[in-house]
Amino acid sequence: MAGMLIETETTPNPATLKFLPGRIVMDAGTRDFASPEEAEASPLAEAIFTLGDVTGVFFGRDFVSVTAAPGVDWPGLKPDVLAILLDHFSAAMPLFKPASAAGISVPADDGGLADDPADADIVAQIRELIDTRVRPAVANDGGDIVYRGFDKGKVYLRMQGACSGCPSSTATLKNGIEQLLKYYVPEVTEVRAV
Repeated sequence: MAGMLIETETTPNPATLKFLPGRIVMDAGTRDFASPEEAEASPLAEAIFTLGDVTGVFFGRDFVSVTAAPGVDWPGLKPDVLAILLDHFSAAMPLFKPASAAGISVPADDGGLADDPADADIVAQIRELIDTRVRPAVANDGGDIVYRGFDKGKVYLRMQGACSGCPSSTATLKNGIEQLLKYYVPEVTEVRAV
């Protein structure tokens, strides 16, 4: 694939850059790698972590976002990340090692809170809102938000990718998402990050 162009975009988190290879990265779901150990499941994430200045790699539907370690200069790191991504996508290499195909992130239920069956309708509304209104907006910023549970009016969400360490993520969570959910689902009293 000569001439393949990978575009980059900034995100609200200055440490995180979003790389768009111009093709689908993850067919379904998203995947967040917060350490070299977690990245062992993916040759691509592993290669990016070997650069040494990286603290996070996140796969979205059509992008890879990379978070640089504190104090790292993106202009020095960016060409190395681009080179790894170009090699990977132009060779059409698999995103995950065969044994870890099961490692695709399971939405919500990996160790989240057990929802009360009596709240099923409320939970369905909350999940629907997150999937249709919240996640597409957050994906633009190079991250994702995963529903973790609902308990006595409190909604628990987990921030991933560019959103997890971002200074504005708490504000986004508190103001935007909390207001949205309260407006449509009156039973919601608070939104918390886990």
